[in-house]
Amino acid sequence: MRKLLNTIYVTNELAYLSLDGENIVCKVDEKTVLRIPFLNIENIVCFSYVGCSPALMGKCVENSIPINFVTPNGKFLAKVCGETRGNVTLRVGQIDKFRESGISLSQNTMAAKFCNTISVIKRTLHDTPDLREDEGIEKAISFLKNSLDHLWDAENTEQIMGIEGNAAHIYFSVFNKLIKNKNEIFEFNNRNKRPPLDATNAILSFMYSIYTSEIASALETVGLDSYIGFCHSLRSGRSSLACDLIEETRCIIERFVLSLINLKILNESDFEQQICGAVYLNSEGRTKVLKHWQEKKRSDMLHPYLKQKIPIGLLAYVQSNLLAKYIRGDIEEYPAFIL
Repeated sequence: MRKLLNTIYVTNELAYLSLDGENIVCKVDEKTVLRIPFLNIENIVCFSYVGCSPALMGKCVENSIPINFVTPNGKFLAKVCGETRGNVTLRVGQIDKFRESGISLSQNTMAAKFCNTISVIKRTLHDTPDLREDEGIEKAISFLKNSLDHLWDAENTEQIMGIEGNAAHIYFSVFNKLIKNKNEIFEFNNRNKRPPLDATNAILSFMYSIYTSEIASALETVGLDSYIGFCHSLRSGRSSLACDLIEETRCIIERFVLSLINLKILNESDFEQQICGAVYLNSEGRTKVLKHWQEKKRSDMLHPYLKQKIPIGLLAYVQSNLLAKYIRGDIEEYPAFIL
């Protein structure tokens, strides 16, 4: 099992990372604010426009440690990861398997997503008895269950994605009812992302971006090409396979976001609204979210397929490894994650 190390999140927009011997040094205005041993790091996510030193990037490339550059608003820009050293046979098998079984993989992935979405709703019903007879909630659960049945009648991925789009619309139509913190800043009317127009959408978009990046890194470690997916269409610069795998694990992010809001960890001071109406987490807000996400990643969960406890932070690596085993023929079917 891969050792769970740490991800460095550089949230200060003026921070600069460099290498000093075997240590990573973070400076702001020429003043050292952080020094950490290089060996303790497995991933770097940089929200800074200032960047990193060539020496640090070279060291990371040599040790297969990706550096992800993200805008302060959470939009992925680029990744420094060095040359691909994975098994070329596995990558050829990836393409062949996705062409051969792309529809069944997409069906299983979306089926897992719908099941997990229902679980997120039912988790709130367990904690909030007043919602158990809510008509909108009941209709949403019924629609998601029907969508599960319709998946198996789909003849191509376009139809599958159409079913997924309708199911997501229904799910997010009741998402506001899952928010128990009735502070008006977290009022959620619909899912919007380019740009997010309210605080809840801002957190969701930010965390989806962070987790997609983590899944892409996990795929690289097992030798799979994160840009070649089976469900999302191929697009230059998009990690389509990471976008595929996040579908079955979005429930982790959504439950995390609901916890941040319902436990009142975030408030109005953690967001900024731009003239165009877009709402984003500010520096303090990002720091809060990432601090709690790191803590979340260290907590244990029982993996439904392995039947053993793993840190949540390893879920992306476990699913990536299982997908690689499926492509190699070591297992007959890829076990999509079900909460």
